[in-house]
Amino acid sequence: MKYFPYIFFLALLSAVGSGCGNRNNPANQRAENASDSEKADIRYAQGFEVSQADGFTLIDVKDPSGESELTYKYALIEKGQDKNKVPAGYEAIHVPVQSVICMTSLQLSNFIKRGAPDRIVGISSTRFRFNEAIRERLAENKMSKIGIEGEFDSELVMALDPDIILVSPFKRGGYETIRNLDIPLISFLGYKETTPLGQAEWIKFTALLLGMEVEGNRLFKEIETRYNELKSRSDSVANRPVVLSGELHSGNWYVVGGNSYLAQLFRDAGADYFLQNDNESGGYYVDFETVYSQGADADYWRVVNSFNGTFDYEAFRQADARYADFKAFREKKVIYCNLREKPFYENTPVEPEVVLADLIHIFHPTILPDHTPVYYQLLEP
Repeated sequence: MKYFPYIFFLALLSAVGSGCGNRNNPANQRAENASDSEKADIRYAQGFEVSQADGFTLIDVKDPSGESELTYKYALIEKGQDKNKVPAGYEAIHVPVQSVICMTSLQLSNFIKRGAPDRIVGISSTRFRFNEAIRERLAENKMSKIGIEGEFDSELVMALDPDIILVSPFKRGGYETIRNLDIPLISFLGYKETTPLGQAEWIKFTALLLGMEVEGNRLFKEIETRYNELKSRSDSVANRPVVLSGELHSGNWYVVGGNSYLAQLFRDAGADYFLQNDNESGGYYVDFETVYSQGADADYWRVVNSFNGTFDYEAFRQADARYADFKAFREKKVIYCNLREKPFYENTPVEPEVVLADLIHIFHPTILPDHTPVYYQLLEP
């Protein structure tokens, strides 16, 4: 569809130049043009590139954080294309994909956003599932839980007979049990993107697999436009509050680095992450004293958990009495999301503009005074 203006021109070249070499072949020229266009179209995601060669759509997947040098190469094969002509080093994947197993909520979110939950036949967890279509498919046995990481039910996976399985190869996944089932494992590394728009742009990756590229581009454009419009409104704020994130679990505090997705989200919302000078992009565990020394005076405190019951400041304090020593606790500026009540992991990877609006509304209420919180809101005193 992108190349309509050139169709007549390419047809003319084909008619008069059929005897020319490959360099003048219209199909090759179209592929070269597509290659430049598609690469330019991936603007934020660092984990995949799209190109065209020999009439095939090629996808190169790599670690967005740069921690691994591995590259996963896929050639999308449409009906009628010769699999034997796939460029060397690329795994042939037949598209459009009709059935898929998703291993993570982030992967799942892409199909929900695209309105294609009917393509999902298996998931690794049914916890915190809010989407009605997903719940219905589970209830009607059109979708199955394939087991937890490291203990996947290989017989069930074979029975589901998916076209592909989306995996996160750098996570503890225990993929050995399904690696030899003759089902393509597609590396989905959106979770390692360090920017909200970079993570959301993986919807284009999913759209290519589904044969819905045009719609995927349209959806992302809407996300991008709204996100950048909101970001521009908070760029020039004079007061930038500092934000702490996380809580203790089994004596350790999980934090992400200053070059992470979350830190970038806070910056785009007109705030600063309490570890903004940390150069890590991933997460790691630290002790209470380390967090307290750097986050005790933070203006806000972000907490996401699955508390069973009413989560309030007293419940928070009962979890650890030392929490009451933090400035954000004392001044009642805890930002909260309960995973039991909101589809946070199921939706937010492809709704960064909604999350950004929530945070701007909290940090700078005069910018978005009429915004109704969707995922984050200040915990009631």
